[in-house]
Amino acid sequence: MTMTKKPFPSDLEIALAADLWPINKIAADNGISEDRLEPYGKYVAKVLLDETTNAETARKRGSKYIVVTAVTPTPLGEGKTATSVSLAQGFAQTGRKAILALRQPAMGPTFGIKGGAAGGGYSQIVPMEKLNLHLTGDFHAVTAAHNLLAAMIDNHLHHGNELRIDPRAIEWRRVIDMNDRSLRNIVVGLGERMDGVVRETGFDITSASEIMVILSLATSFKDLRERLAKIVIGLNYDGEPVTAADLKADGAMSVILADAINPNLLQTLEHTPALIHAGPFGNIATGNSSVVADYVGLEYSDYVITEAGFGADMGAERFFNVKCRVSGLKPDAAVLVVTVRSLKSHSGLYKIVPGKPLPEGMLQESPSDVEKGAENLKKHIEIVRNFGVQPVVAINAFPTDFESEHETIRRIAEEAGARVAIHRGVAEGGKGTTDLADVVAEACDDVSDLKYTYDLEDSIETKIEKVATKVYGADGISIAPAAAKQLKRFAELGYSHLPVVIAKTHLSISSDATLKGAPTGWTLPVREVRLAAGAGYVYAICGTMRTMPGLSKSPAAERIGFDENGVMVGLS
Repeated sequence: MTMTKKPFPSDLEIALAADLWPINKIAADNGISEDRLEPYGKYVAKVLLDETTNAETARKRGSKYIVVTAVTPTPLGEGKTATSVSLAQGFAQTGRKAILALRQPAMGPTFGIKGGAAGGGYSQIVPMEKLNLHLTGDFHAVTAAHNLLAAMIDNHLHHGNELRIDPRAIEWRRVIDMNDRSLRNIVVGLGERMDGVVRETGFDITSASEIMVILSLATSFKDLRERLAKIVIGLNYDGEPVTAADLKADGAMSVILADAINPNLLQTLEHTPALIHAGPFGNIATGNSSVVADYVGLEYSDYVITEAGFGADMGAERFFNVKCRVSGLKPDAAVLVVTVRSLKSHSGLYKIVPGKPLPEGMLQESPSDVEKGAENLKKHIEIVRNFGVQPVVAINAFPTDFESEHETIRRIAEEAGARVAIHRGVAEGGKGTTDLADVVAEACDDVSDLKYTYDLEDSIETKIEKVATKVYGADGISIAPAAAKQLKRFAELGYSHLPVVIAKTHLSISSDATLKGAPTGWTLPVREVRLAAGAGYVYAICGTMRTMPGLSKSPAAERIGFDENGVMVGLS
């Protein structure tokens, strides 16, 4: 008799079949009192901040703080969120108390190619359909606050422009939480005279908004209000910055964001608490969840697991150099996610295209292909170790992998000075991640000594150069004349003390997406420098960044809906 192998259920099928606990039980089981909860239905709640939500209280318990990062990802991603969820569930399986602190996914990519970001298989945040859609409305609040400021800018121009804002020097665009390439560049004010001042502008996706970064970095509601006031929307005719406070917009913006500052409490499939909050872009912004969610997690748990966007050169670098500086927290360990397919991709032998099946050759047993791509893994281990943090390489196992390939990764990682564990959390949940939990807990007991890449007293140019050379492995930087003028101007305006974010491709450690592995002998091109005064950093543009994605020819939105029984389908 021939046995038919049962297909692995989809993420949505697993999530919809989950036995969820009421959110007040999740909170109570983890010491979060009912008076700190604001329920949004049965399975989601806000955790209300108070005067105890700060770095001092967060450090008092002595909890361990873990950041999850990765090697340079393929276009399909390597499972950082699934690994984060798996690890939290693995801690619970081994009798340890853990809380997750993760970004909220944007709706645009959910309806595009990437799909949702709730984890995968049996390592998911639930209810996943709420997480991937509106949740508690934080993204809508950011969108509204951002666009209110945009409206007040154009209204000020219409009513005489008392602040003498130069329309050609306005940097503040509008945002929407959807992939829509046709909105990248628009003209506003068309029509009659009463319809406003004609000027060029455009839309970014909400996760690219500076307000989203402010939400993620604010240490309190008071800090949030102060940061909103500092937002620079552009320049006046004298070349001086014009702020949200100058436009008297910051008060109304803070009112819109009053609820959004509170982290959202959900659960994993195995009832581990998960704080989901903020969702800044990973390549042009900080790519990390909120500081206040980390504070809350550390107050109520023994282990807090947070995730940094893309590879260690991107989200983790900003986690260390920007977020940790703001929060006053220091991580005890860094989990570095790697897959067989990512290293085969970095061998240079294969091309991965989003939305298309993996090349057939990548599915064949080949430790040598893994070895060829391992320079990328070794470089990311070096990046983490240079920050003074203990790295743990987590091999995210796929059914198409071979044991010989896993052993090759293990050998290479151990030779580079990292601990290693294999996890199968997607297929097995927490039970498939107990080995990783034990290894990470062991790493947390080692001494970590966080080292920043640069000093805040360094010039902006020096900060960019230190990240390029010490983190990316570049030979140096080249600054375009326009960028040099901007650097000089920001220094004159008193912004030299701010940390830096470098906007570059996430598909290579270098600034060239086509360069795989760990490129050497290259120079980082700085073509433009911009100011995010409210968020509190200067960012260098070192490539062509799309702040408004487009939809593919056959986007996921075509397959999402309800079946004849009223059951949601297509969401992943």
